Amino acid sequence: MTKLKDLKNRLLEDPEFREEYARVDDEFTLIEALVRARMTAKLTQVELARRLGTTQSAIARLEGGRVSPSFKTLRRYAEATGTRLTVGLVHADR
Repeated sequence: MTKLKDLKNRLLEDPEFREEYARVDDEFTLIEALVRARMTAKLTQVELARRLGTTQSAIARLEGGRVSPSFKTLRRYAEATGTRLTVGLVHADR
């Protein structure tokens, strides 16, 4: 069975894939951080949805990257998971 890390490394050998992956890498990083915060808080999507006054399907769409959340939504998500939202800008060469 191929490990996910091995598959990713093999796919990154393709220049077109590498370019697209770089373009969406920040989105994947955010999604991973959201899921990690929820899991660390030991919350299910249903429990988190209740805290945010929304539905489990809305949380699934957010964690699946199918929506572009507002800053307000991200801040509320952070508060509900006991985390703090930070935003920063770095030079494009980094």
